[in-house]
Amino acid sequence: MSLAGRLEDLSLSDIFQILSIGKKTGTFVVKGTKGTALIVFKNGVIVRAETDDLEGTVGDTMLKAGMIKESVLHMAQEVKKKLPAQSIAAILFDLGAVSRDVLDQVTRKRIEHVIYRLLLWEDGDFQFELDDLEIEGKTDLTDFGWELAKGLSSEYLLMEGARVQDESSQASFVPTQAFSLEDAAEGETPEAELGWDDDWGGAPAAERKDILALKSLTQELRFPNSASEITLLVLRFASDIFQRGVLFMAGKNQIIGLGQFGIEVERADEKIRGIVLSLDMSPFLKKIVTEQLAYKGELEKDDVTQYFTDEIGGVWPPEAVFLPVVAEGKVVAVLYCDNALSRDPIEETEGLEIFISHAGLALEKSLLQRRLQEMEKGRG
Repeated sequence: MSLAGRLEDLSLSDIFQILSIGKKTGTFVVKGTKGTALIVFKNGVIVRAETDDLEGTVGDTMLKAGMIKESVLHMAQEVKKKLPAQSIAAILFDLGAVSRDVLDQVTRKRIEHVIYRLLLWEDGDFQFELDDLEIEGKTDLTDFGWELAKGLSSEYLLMEGARVQDESSQASFVPTQAFSLEDAAEGETPEAELGWDDDWGGAPAAERKDILALKSLTQELRFPNSASEITLLVLRFASDIFQRGVLFMAGKNQIIGLGQFGIEVERADEKIRGIVLSLDMSPFLKKIVTEQLAYKGELEKDDVTQYFTDEIGGVWPPEAVFLPVVAEGKVVAVLYCDNALSRDPIEETEGLEIFISHAGLALEKSLLQRRLQEMEKGRG
């Protein structure tokens, strides 16, 4: 399979969803007005990412962090002149200057910053070559970084990138320093602190997490590009409130894992998409889907819920939340969330419930638009 097009027509989140859900392996190249980027996928996860829209290499990052000496980096750069196909990271490893664990740690951050940078791109031609892991000659990039042994989930990277963008928009009113997604792409963090004037009576009362998230994400939900973007927004919202969560796609007699956050098991995304829960075998879950009502309380134990908790780590939550997503009068998805790892009590969730309701309406709009497009094609 070869996937090609323009970012103006197919968003980065849609592309990543396609490659992640399909567990695709191959190279993804984008060329736009802001530069060139290369991303390598293995079984649906990202193992390598580089762009000339970021300055320096993994070696420069380690030098700034004090992980290597300048003389060592200079030696690696001299070696690269003779072996241009080798990356600085690979040369440093071969020289014994850094360990694999250190390179993995730095590369994880590098990949995050590359994706954050790509989220700023407004145009670009992209191409994905299936099962083609050859990176030499595909771009004019001079360095290809380091390949992670265990890749990063594209859903996680998109959610984190969007979260940074939300935080930057909320911080933009700070006169001393506005933090942006561009800063995050460079690996920087917001340092400005709010200085409240005493005339205003000190710092304002903290606003609830679910209300803050509702304010920041509702605007994005008004004009979603696709159903996959809506599901990502739901997971992003929930991740601001809960430790972990799973979004299920609802069928007639079962719910099927679609996406997750905070699930600490190996290959979490793949694991979640392999979970199928029978509603007929769990009266507890069937009641939630049938009545289309939000549930907050103890997770009722039966064979199905026991299987589910085992699959997501084996920790039984003291309480949990189930929120059905309703579109066109039926449940199309179910969001599950808990704080099982910390055992913290679940906070108020009205904001999330309101957002879920809006998500259902957005899905209806998305489905309607798709039908209209299909009708137009049929007439053509």
